Amino acid sequence: MSTTISPGSSKDLRSPLLSASAKDTGRAATQKICIDVMLQKYCGEFGPWQMRHFVLTSLAWALEAFHTMVMIFADREPDWRCVDGPLGQTSCNRVAKTVCGLEPGSWEWVGGVGSSTVAQWGLVCGEKYKVGLVQALFFGGCMIGAGIFGHLSDSFLGRKGSLTIVCLLNAIFGCITALTPDYITYLLLRFLTGFSTGGVGLCAFVLATEPIGPSRRGVAGMSTFYFFSTGIALLSLIAYVFPTWRALYIASSIPSLIFLVLVIPFISESPRWYLVRGKVNEAMTIMNSIAKSNGKELPEGITLGLDDESNTKSISESVNPTSNNGVSGSLVDVVRSPVTRVRLFLAVAINFLCSVVYYGLSLNVVNLDTNLYMTVVLNAVAEMPAFTITAILLDKFGRKPLAIGTLWFSGLFCFLGSLVRNDVVGVWKVLRMICGVLGIFGMAGTYNLLFIYTAELFPTVVRNAALGCATQASQMGAILAPFVVVLGGALPFVVFAICGIVGGIHAFYLPETLNKPLYDTMDGMESGEKDRDLLISV
Repeated sequence: MSTTISPGSSKDLRSPLLSASAKDTGRAATQKICIDVMLQKYCGEFGPWQMRHFVLTSLAWALEAFHTMVMIFADREPDWRCVDGPLGQTSCNRVAKTVCGLEPGSWEWVGGVGSSTVAQWGLVCGEKYKVGLVQALFFGGCMIGAGIFGHLSDSFLGRKGSLTIVCLLNAIFGCITALTPDYITYLLLRFLTGFSTGGVGLCAFVLATEPIGPSRRGVAGMSTFYFFSTGIALLSLIAYVFPTWRALYIASSIPSLIFLVLVIPFISESPRWYLVRGKVNEAMTIMNSIAKSNGKELPEGITLGLDDESNTKSISESVNPTSNNGVSGSLVDVVRSPVTRVRLFLAVAINFLCSVVYYGLSLNVVNLDTNLYMTVVLNAVAEMPAFTITAILLDKFGRKPLAIGTLWFSGLFCFLGSLVRNDVVGVWKVLRMICGVLGIFGMAGTYNLLFIYTAELFPTVVRNAALGCATQASQMGAILAPFVVVLGGALPFVVFAICGIVGGIHAFYLPETLNKPLYDTMDGMESGEKDRDLLISV
């Protein structure tokens, strides 16, 4: 007996099978999206989670200020006075500006030999160059440490692991420095402290800003320098309370231990670093925490993918998204790529020139004949308006125009300062001081901007390595700055003006990164730049 099946009934019989298949396919499909898209659409770009993480991580900048600027107080030349007695009355003339040429025993340091390293080891007159040598070696250590820890934080140590190690080393070297028996040992320990200090700022900066969405990342990144300036002001207070250099080194190192115990455990590793290392589950755990803390929820069916694989592609659940071995990169990859090679050269040049001006002008201000503690506080506070203004204008005018503008602003006033007569009194001295203040005001804004700008120019796999290279260039500028200052007269202002103007010219050749994606891989960045160039040509 045969049975006839109508087309309609045939469709009905087939429908459940097709629906089930479609339903299974939908359940098995997972969409990959990059971190920036996930932050914008589902997690929130700068909610309570990012705020707490940003503040805790950026506290490390205050620690860097402690270990860097402690030399201002520890290596200062204290005041001196003639001693009571026949030798002091006959051989000591307090009208003299220095102790050079005075009879030994006819004078003494105010506060005793323990007030500073200069008094401890007699680093005056013919031995004065040794103070500059300590400063140069410290920044030399920073230069080496920035490169090494920049690479390690991009590779197996990660951002949080590198930050933990450098803070631990800072605490150890700082405390040991207080026990230094002689100048040579002191020189070595300051170099080692510089080595670890060089990695603090860049590790903290990248770790603090990478979980933040693209529209808020610029302002947040530039806000890190408030912590550095606040650290300088706090250091001045610590130095006032602990006037001897040995006690000061211990007091300025203890905060690093406190940070390790009370802050580091509450800081998360960067989800971007997890992603490029192939640890997708760990990255997704952090993204879920961000969404939950920000009052949001990640929908089912999405996962993280690198920017060169996330273009709304879907993968089957049968393919394990965590099975990749991660992506790595180094400065060799940066140099090989025609896109990042030019960016690295320009970033290094601009950071070097900026550092010469920033540290050079800072040294000129510190050498004023004023109260040292108050001067340092005022210098730190004076930089904050520059940070505020550049942060406000950052997303309005973009990174590139602001970098050019601040560099040329500083260069202009340095040039004007070189034209001012070199009178020690009167209106000309005031005008030169104003030119110097405005010069450092503009360069402080540039210095602040360069961190976020440099970080956005390179993908995640090489970001810390590239930032470390730029930081090394800054340290080279810091080493050179004291030698420019000793030229005296109008020459330092001439050099600073040239550096500012040339730096602005270099910035002309950098691309704008405002509202551009923060790439994860070299391939992703190169593909994105090709697409952008294609759109421009069309």
